[in-house]
Amino acid sequence: MSYEAKLRELGYTIQIADLNMGRLMGAVRTGNLVYTSGNVSRFGDQQVVGKVGRDLTVEEGYEGARLAALGCIQAVHSLVGVDNVVRVVKVLGMVNVAPDFANTPAVIHGASDLLLEVFGEAGRHARSAVGMQIPSDFAVEVEVIFEVK
Repeated sequence: MSYEAKLRELGYTIQIADLNMGRLMGAVRTGNLVYTSGNVSRFGDQQVVGKVGRDLTVEEGYEGARLAALGCIQAVHSLVGVDNVVRVVKVLGMVNVAPDFANTPAVIHGASDLLLEVFGEAGRHARSAVGMQIPSDFAVEVEVIFEVK
């Protein structure tokens, strides 16, 4: 089954997006690697906004991380086609945290779990999960490095 078909089976539709964002690109390719820009916890008509540990639960943050990862998948799809992904190399997950919140890995598991669901063993990756302030108060921001054909 293709990765695009797997996404559809999971209930997600990805489209070709314009990656030119003026000062920056939504994704760039160098050699056989695609680097995505940070994607916030918004995809389609869904979004997750607020600080995890104050406004949001870990579970709500987890869902936000899934949305952010979908944005990264859509970016790689827009640049080279999702079915050209060889493997997920690295994920940087950033969580908008309340001052005393320290369980950022549990939130970013949402992105990791989605990548594993879509790409199987090729979705197993290196990862960082850190807490910080995210622009526009989105719950999560995720960047992914993909190896592609």
